[in-house]
Amino acid sequence: MNSIQLKSRAKINLSIDVLGKRPDGYHLVEMIMQTIDLFDIIKIFSIEEDKIIIESNSKDIPLDSKNIVYKAADLIKNHCNIRKGIKIYIEKNIPIAAGMAGGSSNAAAVLVGLNKLWNLNLSKDELKVLGLKLGADVPFCIEGEASLAENIGEKLTKIDGLSQDAFVLVCKPDLFVSTKEIYEEIDSKIIEKRPNNKLLIKLLKENNIEMLAKNMYNVLEEVTKEKYPVIKEIEKVMMENDALGSMMSGSGPTVFGLYDNKEQAENCKQILLESFKQVYVVKVHNKGVEIYG
Repeated sequence: MNSIQLKSRAKINLSIDVLGKRPDGYHLVEMIMQTIDLFDIIKIFSIEEDKIIIESNSKDIPLDSKNIVYKAADLIKNHCNIRKGIKIYIEKNIPIAAGMAGGSSNAAAVLVGLNKLWNLNLSKDELKVLGLKLGADVPFCIEGEASLAENIGEKLTKIDGLSQDAFVLVCKPDLFVSTKEIYEEIDSKIIEKRPNNKLLIKLLKENNIEMLAKNMYNVLEEVTKEKYPVIKEIEKVMMENDALGSMMSGSGPTVFGLYDNKEQAENCKQILLESFKQVYVVKVHNKGVEIYG
């Protein structure tokens, strides 16, 4: 095998709670994550020379050792003592710096892809341990589906996800949000409202999308909204256009709306496209990284 192609899927958060901060600076969280069928395509090719080359259709990501994809390839090469070269092509479709784990998902795809390409036979759990060295979301991106994520986000408990009948409207405004800054600000705030994750897990199990949409909550949202009122505006448009519920994903700035009707989601998409470039209607998905082609 000289090459491999993978789908690297985005995630949304149906809840985020911040419970504290560890001495090493990592935040303790409890959140529900769900994979959606919005994906980048990662193509990995074997090359003669022992080096890592990154190429992409996006001008907004680094193509050197600063890219998490490069770090993932370097990590697995060193871990397994591999002296082979690769070229990785990243076809970006997931919005960048969006709170949707696009970079983590790409790193997850490289770990899964090289494990297969080089016949390393590492188990999924071994790949997750490696992934955690790159970022707290990487283990989830390897697995996909829906999970309750605890501790720093790496302790994953599989739960029932959103129904395949659900439609997710995604809108990313053209701004950059620093995750670090948002978490630093939450440290100085008294969190008055928190998500009820037990209730959300129960509603997912019962496939009660309407009540779930009404009870989703992200504690980071109040901080990000204060800085960027456009988030509130996007949510308002979604709620005025038949969304069952609307919320910010991650630390932002992406906003998503849940729908049980594709036509209504597409209708709202057209309205949002008048003001925003990155708007998508997608379904949920039960896989994270997927080898295909």
